[in-house]
Amino acid sequence: MPGTGTSPHSPIGARWAGRPPAAGAAVPATGILSVGLDATGYDVLSRIALVAAGAAWLGLAADFVVRLLWDRPRWVAEAGTPGALMAVAATTVLGIRFSTLGWQPLAEALLALAALLWPVLLVLVLRHWRRRMPGPVFLACVATQGLVVLGATLAAAEATAWLAHTALVLFWLGLVLYVLALTRFDLRQVTAGAGDHWVAGGALGISALAGSRLIVADSAGLYLWSGDDAHVLRTVTVALLVLDLGWYAVLLVAELCRPRPRYDVRRWATVFPMGMTAAATLSVADALDVPWLRTPGQVLLWIAVAAWLAVAAGAVTQARARFGAAARR
Repeated sequence: MPGTGTSPHSPIGARWAGRPPAAGAAVPATGILSVGLDATGYDVLSRIALVAAGAAWLGLAADFVVRLLWDRPRWVAEAGTPGALMAVAATTVLGIRFSTLGWQPLAEALLALAALLWPVLLVLVLRHWRRRMPGPVFLACVATQGLVVLGATLAAAEATAWLAHTALVLFWLGLVLYVLALTRFDLRQVTAGAGDHWVAGGALGISALAGSRLIVADSAGLYLWSGDDAHVLRTVTVALLVLDLGWYAVLLVAELCRPRPRYDVRRWATVFPMGMTAAATLSVADALDVPWLRTPGQVLLWIAVAAWLAVAAGAVTQARARFGAAARR
């Protein structure tokens, strides 16, 4: 396409054109590490990760528009796959970090964009649900809770009650979508999945993060939740974090029992849930005033950073091998 900067006949252009939707998980995987690093005081590393995530998001957004305008059949085909909802998750994760930086107008714009994409992609994806699906089936929950986290974060920053109440409705919807996705999930993926099976746990992680942000959004001035509402929200948030950590343990043991060391682009969908679990643990620790939770949260964060580095190294090695092979032809 004119103006893309690459030719479909060049190694770079061919590789970009053939990029699977799973590659989009690199954006929220990097973005959530930026959120976690910011929460633990590593501001410089957090900003570096944010720049990387933002650059990748811009590239994927441009590709999204190009396919929508000039390759409509492929866009429609990919929009019906669960991985399409990663676009919503990526957009909301970036918005969350921008909001914590105080860049509220930019965060609001990303929330508006994600809110426009979410119902269209969700309907397309749900229409193609079937039995025994891989881990991305849980992205219906992840995308919904991403809207909740960003909405609650902005509600707290700008004291906007209606945004928090809307986020609460979506929070419960996200949990319903998780249960529905669980009935469609192929449990054999736990020991045989290529990496995106980790989203089964990550969906609970972002749900726990959403619950904690809803709790923090309340204030004496807004008075969002009654005493009973706040108690239910706290109980559910804790339960979600416990379940998320349980999934994390199960998935980690499965990886040790059935090692899958070869690089696969779907491993970015392993890093994202790892980082999300760390961010959720840190956020719940602050929201519920449980200081001792910060230590395991920090440990989980550095495990996620190590996983990011390992997957990034695998991606670079594979790219060099493919470009080298293409150049020798």
